[in-house]
Amino acid sequence: MEKSSKQSKIDLKLRTLAQKEVFTTGEAAIVCNVSQQTIIRCFDNGRLNGFRVPGSRFRRIPRSELVRFMRKNDIPLDTLKEGKPRILIVDDDPGIVELFTDVFSRDDRYQIKTAGTGYDAGLLTESFKPDLIILDYMLPDINGNIVCERIRSQEKFADTKIIIVSGVINQNEIDELMSAGADEFIKKPFNISDLRKRIDFFLKVS
Repeated sequence: MEKSSKQSKIDLKLRTLAQKEVFTTGEAAIVCNVSQQTIIRCFDNGRLNGFRVPGSRFRRIPRSELVRFMRKNDIPLDTLKEGKPRILIVDDDPGIVELFTDVFSRDDRYQIKTAGTGYDAGLLTESFKPDLIILDYMLPDINGNIVCERIRSQEKFADTKIIIVSGVINQNEIDELMSAGADEFIKKPFNISDLRKRIDFFLKVS
């Protein structure tokens, strides 16, 4: 029972760290599975960027910089991923949103959120931090390639997978989407079973 309680506290600590945007050197050490002194040395010699709290010697490391440091040093990002993989569905077609919501509500392997505009997609990307985005190309306020570019411009979303779905699109637009950072294009109407297989593949879920 004591071991289980200790493990629960560790799990809670890791879930809390997964949500943070700024880390202390001690927290960064836990995330990277190294000693705090290693993090301090990397900070002080410029390998790990951040800032000092004004009027103190305390160091702070932004999430995006910690992710960059972890990637550069081949440190797994698993600790920064909270719980189940997160999927953001962005589509202004209520029927498509309802379809995905119904399908994934019966699949407890994923966390799901939905958005109907590019603006809402941007806000949810920041707060929800999706591992994968299913993105309609033609949204009411913006096209999918712009959404892709904005997401890919942020280092912290470099690992986020983007699947574009659309029923009206030509090859030139598909090429633009892939250049903008989409991982895959799927034409509507699509086979939901095939799409789920692609999602499982991208998120490495079985």
